[in-house]
Amino acid sequence: MERLFITGIGTDVGKTVVAAILTEALGADYWKPVQAGLTPTTDAATVRSLVSNADSQFHPEAYRLALPASPHAAAAAEGIALTPSAFRLPHTDNHLVVEGAGGLLVPLAPGFLMVDLLAQLDLAAVVVSRNYLGSINHTLLTLEALRQRQVPVRGLVFNGEPTPATEDFIAQHTGVPIMPRVLAEPVLDATVIRRYAEEFREWFANAGR
Repeated sequence: MERLFITGIGTDVGKTVVAAILTEALGADYWKPVQAGLTPTTDAATVRSLVSNADSQFHPEAYRLALPASPHAAAAAEGIALTPSAFRLPHTDNHLVVEGAGGLLVPLAPGFLMVDLLAQLDLAAVVVSRNYLGSINHTLLTLEALRQRQVPVRGLVFNGEPTPATEDFIAQHTGVPIMPRVLAEPVLDATVIRRYAEEFREWFANAGR
């Protein structure tokens, strides 16, 4: 049974799209532990709109915060203190895809970062990387933070147009499994997600064993 935590090397690198693809590929349940920013939509609503299988269930967030900011700041704006004990995996006998917020070192509460939540939930990580100036450093730092906390890395997804020199270096330096690529699509809908889901299902059946 796959139980995956989708994280990224930063904000806006494609975590939600990859979460939708994996949810569709596995027919998995989906959970967003904390949502910061409710308009124009939420990540859970976006994934729900892109997933078309009949098996996936969408579990409610532990926290829904209005301000589109770091979770600790969004919570403080509402007079809320995020507590580690409030984050409990939803009960399911299905595969589960959990989507984080921002990168691994995003603060949830004093002394409690997103990577601490990942370790607490005891899930394997899927890391989403996108090419930009500094992305090699950010990708390696993300993978190093996971290694230090002994969090298994299920795979690394490169999102966007291919950059072979960058990607080859990251793959060779880290040795992490490389999942199928996701391109910048001009239109993103359920049909596109299903197409990628086929590639990921094949990866899980073969290289992902």
